[in-house]
Amino acid sequence: MNTITGSIRKFALLAVTALTANTAATAASAETTLENIRQTGQVTVGTEAAFPPFEFVENGKIVGYGKDILDIIIADLGVELNQLDLPWQGILPGVLAGKFDFVATSVTIKPDRAKQYAFTVPIAEGTTWIMKRKGDTSVMSVDDLAGKVVGTQLASGNEAASKAFEEDMKARGLDGFGELKLFTSYPEVTLALANGTLDVAVQNLPNLAVIIKNQPDLFELVGPITDVSYFGWVTRPEDTDLRDYLSEQILKMRDSGKIDELQDKWFGFRMEIPSEGYLPEGAL
Repeated sequence: MNTITGSIRKFALLAVTALTANTAATAASAETTLENIRQTGQVTVGTEAAFPPFEFVENGKIVGYGKDILDIIIADLGVELNQLDLPWQGILPGVLAGKFDFVATSVTIKPDRAKQYAFTVPIAEGTTWIMKRKGDTSVMSVDDLAGKVVGTQLASGNEAASKAFEEDMKARGLDGFGELKLFTSYPEVTLALANGTLDVAVQNLPNLAVIIKNQPDLFELVGPITDVSYFGWVTRPEDTDLRDYLSEQILKMRDSGKIDELQDKWFGFRMEIPSEGYLPEGAL
């Protein structure tokens, strides 16, 4: 009788062990990136630290408006940060490939991207403007880009915006650009404009405003070539819980006035952070 009872108990124990193992395996496979970050106490983010004043390197460290926002979020998570400084061209492919947990750099919210990536609420305005050398009377409006040498960053939202504006000019009977030059980073674009390699630089308003603030005798704004747009951070499509957590933290900073404080610090002016209406139709 004891032998039979012992056998039954052993069988039951094996069954429970197998069930527990299966449950644990299922839980592990269902674990989200946000849960993994909290469980491991570590997070890896992708950043392009060549986009001042959002993210740039100063004294060997990544600093900027976006870095300050990220530091507040990391403090809330209570985890160790591993921030990768990567060329822009590898940022979006890298997050999809799982090389890091999310993108903590400024990504223009565009219809095609919004169908591939899960965007957070905006961190700033990202409207595309053009900048010229101060006193260049050959460029007085955006339509004066006809025949001019235009420069922007390779594979950026501003490359797409430049090409779309050129097509719009042609549709209105104007000539296209003389040439569209593409650079690896925006500081290279600014340098090319300064030395006369370019007639105009195409970038986002907040960045250009800071460049002009720092070098008022060298550059000036001309006008926008897109409607109002925004910058956000992104996660992989399946990581909507992580995206929602990041959005929640950004909105908390907005509502507490912290975002205003950081914008005053890094830009010298304030930009709207909308809660809704910033995503195009069909966005994740």
